[in-house]
Amino acid sequence: MKKICLLLLTVSFAAVTMEAATKTFKYKIKSGDTLSSIAKKNHTTISKVRKANAMKKGQVLKVGKVISVPGKASKTHASTTKYKVKKGDTLSGIARKHHTSVSKLRQLNSMKKSQVLKLGKVLKVKGSTRRNVTLASSLSNLEKNKAVKTKKKSNSFRLTDIFTGKSSKKCQKLTKDAKKKLGKRYVWGASGRGNTYDCSSFTKYVYRKNGIEIPRTSIRQSKYGKRIARKDLQKGDLIFFDTSKRRKGYVNHVGMYIGNNQFIHASSAKHKVVITSLNKKFYSQRYRGARRPS
Repeated sequence: MKKICLLLLTVSFAAVTMEAATKTFKYKIKSGDTLSSIAKKNHTTISKVRKANAMKKGQVLKVGKVISVPGKASKTHASTTKYKVKKGDTLSGIARKHHTSVSKLRQLNSMKKSQVLKLGKVLKVKGSTRRNVTLASSLSNLEKNKAVKTKKKSNSFRLTDIFTGKSSKKCQKLTKDAKKKLGKRYVWGASGRGNTYDCSSFTKYVYRKNGIEIPRTSIRQSKYGKRIARKDLQKGDLIFFDTSKRRKGYVNHVGMYIGNNQFIHASSAKHKVVITSLNKKFYSQRYRGARRPS
């Protein structure tokens, strides 16, 4: 009798163990994620992740897609916040300040070991939700305490801009850097060497100069960042067009909005970097939307 009870207990324990092992939680794919990084982050294997989602080998991960990950959602799945690099900052200092490690910072921002921190670059920093809320609250209170001093300077950089996107100062800088390239030669496929650009290498250059990495091609840039309505355009926003003769419906040209319904772009028709009005019939009819990279 004792042997039967012991056997039943063992079977029950094994069943519970197997059930616990097969539990999954939902994970939303972010930019830069790979099956390997997701598996490693969640202490599982690539094969288990594939099996849980009926994925084939070679299947491409889509940003924003929600997948099932074997295991129990741990408290380490902390939210990310943004940190703007200031003068004197180092990766070790930023990591220490946010209770993380240099390697995790590099991994989160796809940074190489030799990569230098650029002043004004916005980094993703992983920390607990509670800590982020406390930090945001502290910054908000600090602003209130300084309200009297900052009231006269409506265009000054606000601490909460760290969380709400580009400041007006950043927008002005993007526009200023873009205008410095007016008249530079357009060459299809050019990457910027020798001051020659195509439309997407021009916008990539301007954003990189301001510490923001965006994809290389116009069609990929059109899927990157926050979608912006035409009526809400701000200086520095990327705007996209279908300039094909038959208007095939896909993006093949990009420019940067600079205000007053104008945009700056490397034009294949003009063979150089120029400023054009969005009211111009050709571009107005071929407008395909706008994005705001963060």
